[in-house]
Amino acid sequence: MKNHKIIKAFVLIVLLIVGGQTITAQKPRVFILNPQLLEERRTKIFEAKAGDNSLKAAVAKIENDAKKAMRTEILSIVTKQATPPSGDKRDYMSQAPYFWRNPQTPDGFPYIRKDGERNPEIKKYPDHDLMDKMVETVEKLTVAYYFTGKEEYAARAAAILRLWFLDAKTKMNPNLEYAQAIPGLNTGRGIGIIETRGLTRTVDSIGLLEGSKSWTKADQKGLETWFSAYLDWLVTSKNGRDESETKNNHGTFYDVQIAAFALFAGKKDFAKKILETAKEKRIAKQIEPDGRQPLELERTKSWDYSVMNLEGFVSLAELGEKAGVDLWNFQTADGRGIRKAIEFLQPVAVAGKKWTDNQIEPLKPEKLFPILRRAARKYADEKFTKMMLSVPKLEADSKDSLLFF
Repeated sequence: MKNHKIIKAFVLIVLLIVGGQTITAQKPRVFILNPQLLEERRTKIFEAKAGDNSLKAAVAKIENDAKKAMRTEILSIVTKQATPPSGDKRDYMSQAPYFWRNPQTPDGFPYIRKDGERNPEIKKYPDHDLMDKMVETVEKLTVAYYFTGKEEYAARAAAILRLWFLDAKTKMNPNLEYAQAIPGLNTGRGIGIIETRGLTRTVDSIGLLEGSKSWTKADQKGLETWFSAYLDWLVTSKNGRDESETKNNHGTFYDVQIAAFALFAGKKDFAKKILETAKEKRIAKQIEPDGRQPLELERTKSWDYSVMNLEGFVSLAELGEKAGVDLWNFQTADGRGIRKAIEFLQPVAVAGKKWTDNQIEPLKPEKLFPILRRAARKYADEKFTKMMLSVPKLEADSKDSLLFF
């Protein structure tokens, strides 16, 4: 037993040997993910050689996903057919998904809004789909690299990141001037900024590449420069300022993005300021004392948007941990807070309580489960623990068992 403890300490402090690779044992530089948890999981995987196979299925699943990701074609946004008003295809562009041609006019203008109904015209502008595919693929590859040490996964992820953010001919320009445009009305809106919320996963993916010979200091510096420039655009542009003033999930995810990008770019003080402000600007204004989120309940898919906005709050709380701001336990004098929003939705997800607000698509209770599991690591009291007994257990091969729980 004594020798086992000595070996374990040595592994934690000095190095891990995984999949034939020697990996420096240090907490990854991630911001929404939990670096301590990731390090513990990787150490546990190493120790599986001594008989602990509890994560074996999850590792097999992430490797299978990574092998598929190795074969996934990733295209830059310059491959789109349409050209932005700037004339530069490196500028991101998209069309507002909930706006449709007007059936009451000969030319279809002005477009009319149908909340929750996606206009197939948006497929003419594939940048959003291209970005989502890039984010997902890079994440699968970097997670597999982190937990297996196999360099081919890191090499492929690095090549994709260079394609999207570093190569002069193919990289995306760090702005969203032309996101969610409404034909005949504008060429882009601040509301489109929500389409880059997935890039918060990308900065965490970059943190998982640390130590790879395929990811150089110049690459790291280049990505930090790109995200610093994008952060500056988010804060100073008209579209960015407009999005900052939105009061629903758009405002929440705007803060998630600028806090994550600020931390990644080494601007911790700025991130801390944003997260402190989020207490009153976001949580206090969007969550009622009973936990309802009125601005999300107004939507035609009120369950989906309530869960989505709560996910944004949980991400803000996880970012707050890195900046020294406690959002998990923040509560106004009349009881508004993240936990209260969780407790409002929980009975619908696990106890069969009827959802009485508008939901034009089938309600999926399971959308709340990942949020409940993430929160369970922060609220360990008897009431919350009892509440969690109704949440289904994770599948053995779930990657969430490696990344979150």
